[in-house]
Amino acid sequence: MLVLTTPNIEGKKIVQYFGLVTGESLLGANVYKDLFSGVRDVVGGRTSTYELEIKKARDLALGSMNEKADSRGANAVIGVRIKYHNLGGTMGNTIMVTVTGTAVKYEE
Repeated sequence: MLVLTTPNIEGKKIVQYFGLVTGESLLGANVYKDLFSGVRDVVGGRTSTYELEIKKARDLALGSMNEKADSRGANAVIGVRIKYHNLGGTMGNTIMVTVTGTAVKYEE
């Protein structure tokens, strides 16, 4: 599945639009507890373990979006946006990753 942040595919003709597709993933509060209660893996001021968890959550959200696009017959998703939301409140320090885009079919 071709995934782009641009609204078109340079050099390709989009032949069909399937509409909005989304994907979501939650990164639970236990990640924070695990990261900050024991030994930290900090390199240059960055917590690499936390970055890996964020990447996993993003990949899950993108995978979910791609599955939805594929099920509609799309071979690309354009105009993709990735957002991170701190749910806080009753959800603790849960972070939700959301991805949105437009599923399309282009001539290969």
